[in-house]
Amino acid sequence: MATQRGELTSYEYRRLRARILAASDICIVCGHALADAVDHVIPVSKGGAKLDPDNLAPIHGVDGCPTCLRKCNSEKGDRPLADVVQLVTSVDWFAGP
Repeated sequence: MATQRGELTSYEYRRLRARILAASDICIVCGHALADAVDHVIPVSKGGAKLDPDNLAPIHGVDGCPTCLRKCNSEKGDRPLADVVQLVTSVDWFAGP
């Protein structure tokens, strides 16, 4: 089942992606810095807006999180953010001393 995702290569999307990552690089799934992609908070397949800045947030992409090693975007998939197990700890054990 192929989906049409032409908006991901459009100039408007790339400009919006750069603006979101410039504002924050904190991943919406694990909460660590250095997110290198943006993801739809409400998936497009579930009715989320394709190019709405309020529906896009930083996330770790293909390479995953360098801190906790999660594959955040793969774990989220096409599920709403509320359905994803987010990292919640009082201490970031991976950050080091």
